[in-house]
Amino acid sequence: DEVKLFFSEETFAKFSQVKIQKTDAKLDVIYEDAHVLLMNKPCGILSQKSKDTDISMVEHLISYLLAEGAVTEESLRTFRPSVVNRLDRNTSGILAAGKDLAGAQMLSGLFRDRSLHKYYYCLVKGVLKEKKRISGYLTKDGHLNRVSIHSEASLDDAMSIETEYEPLQTNGEVTLLKVLLVTGRSHQIRAHLSSIGHPIVGDFKYGDPALNAAYEERYRLKSQLLHSGLLVFPELPEPFSYLGGRTFWAPYPKKFSRILKGEGFDAWPLGTRGD
Repeated sequence: DEVKLFFSEETFAKFSQVKIQKTDAKLDVIYEDAHVLLMNKPCGILSQKSKDTDISMVEHLISYLLAEGAVTEESLRTFRPSVVNRLDRNTSGILAAGKDLAGAQMLSGLFRDRSLHKYYYCLVKGVLKEKKRISGYLTKDGHLNRVSIHSEASLDDAMSIETEYEPLQTNGEVTLLKVLLVTGRSHQIRAHLSSIGHPIVGDFKYGDPALNAAYEERYRLKSQLLHSGLLVFPELPEPFSYLGGRTFWAPYPKKFSRILKGEGFDAWPLGTRGD
């Protein structure tokens, strides 16, 4: 089939404009090759902009690639590198980006079919001792930017969710969890854990107000302790077989590590470096 599209010169000129918002932020690169780039997103930064004036990790990525000579302003007219997964503004950890079309398509496919495993680390209220997979249904209120968890699909827009968690260590009051995001819904981990009585420490939307107040006073914590720490690739065909089966990790932010030490956790996975 052949499809033809006709644009006025004004419309074509608008589409072909390249607006670049250069930043001088240092990108924390975990892994990079000719096709893909993995970076450690700090807390407090958007994965992608929600309005034109926002500065997100995409702008930091493009500024980095321009400075490294991996892209040019001219090449950005035909393909613009971008992140292919999202983290909440106040969630830190691994973001994956396609540097070229092949890399972006490969990564998008893996996230879409859930064959790429994403593991998160979080500190939650209470004591959990056994590994478990929980399920439910999620509905979203776009106006409030808030989700609700239900045990049954009682609403037409309810989406099924699955979350798997593994307790790593507890001090008797809070527990460090390793969480596998089986389905990837908005705010899923935060809301799902809260719905079973174990909200994430520092989560002011779904969390425990008294617990959050205590950690804010003790550590000046103002956001949830949720970190996307591990990314595990499945076996892949050529030309990406070199990534097959590989695991990539993102160190904790300094504050996360400081709180774990302060709460008596003497051993935990992942390292730490400045955010």
